[in-house]
Amino acid sequence: MATRGQHSGGASLPDVMPFDPAVLTRLSWELGSRVVDDETSTRVGRWERVQSSWSASVFRVTSETVVMRIHTPIGRERFYGAAWMDVQDLLPELDGTPAWERRARDRRS
Repeated sequence: MATRGQHSGGASLPDVMPFDPAVLTRLSWELGSRVVDDETSTRVGRWERVQSSWSASVFRVTSETVVMRIHTPIGRERFYGAAWMDVQDLLPELDGTPAWERRARDRRS
């Protein structure tokens, strides 16, 4: 499990997330939204924080790369890029955390 706050000056996910990959890149809104909206990206999952308006979606954008889209309570979208190998073993933490609920896969949001 990755521990929080051990990045060497790099990007990190908001504290509400139950994990934080060791290597993470913050993407601009324009780049992030373009990448996840591309027809070749595949959403791996979408989660909503219980009793909150935070949400998180993870997209496979290449065979080895994911982009995470985080919706904040004030309606902003933040995008983060990471290697699939750094994220795939962390995703069960979202499913196993009572504070987060997985949403249906049929919606693309």
